[in-house]
Amino acid sequence: MKNITFLTGYYGSGKTEIAVNLAIDLKVDYLIDLDIINPYFRSREMELELNNFNIESISSDRAARMTLDMPYISSKIYKPFKDTSKKAIFDLGGNDQGAKLLRQFDDYHHFDIDLFLVINIYRYETDSVEKISKLINKIEGMGGFKVTGLINNSNLLKDTTTEEILNGQTIVKEVSKQRNLPVIYTAVWEELDTSNLDLLGEVIKLKLYFRKEWF
Repeated sequence: MKNITFLTGYYGSGKTEIAVNLAIDLKVDYLIDLDIINPYFRSREMELELNNFNIESISSDRAARMTLDMPYISSKIYKPFKDTSKKAIFDLGGNDQGAKLLRQFDDYHHFDIDLFLVINIYRYETDSVEKISKLINKIEGMGGFKVTGLINNSNLLKDTTTEEILNGQTIVKEVSKQRNLPVIYTAVWEELDTSNLDLLGEVIKLKLYFRKEWF
């Protein structure tokens, strides 16, 4: 994963949970919340937890940022572009509408940037190769950046079995083949034993920060 990584995906894909887990696991410097679309499960809600790992949470400068639902983002979001030694994960809003915020980084296309699409095939909007491919087209068209990798986060919350993960992998693998995109990660709940599975990419064992009971 590159020093600057954007995470995108449809609503309910689990990208915010993955953003927090990756930020902690990879010891990044910043987790930047660019989600002004969906008021639920925002990475800025984990500010205190992230501080314990010396990760700066960036969103709004407003005092009420934890409950603020308006398109106001701090200028600090540019900090990773000013100091290229720093690592940052950007948590975008859902689908192509959330990807609009990528347009403010049009001057930074020369930077080495990753844009990963988080996929949960158990969401109606991303339950087929065709729908996922269309979503990629919309995100790239709206945001101006190319998707560089895929994350399989196919799950049914607490009812997820290894079969569901493998079903998701089958579809994500076909998207990978058709779009010539690598599967970077497969995300699984930390309590689910997947040791005997041949999963694509690096396995992320998710600690649940938002859905403690996963239902």
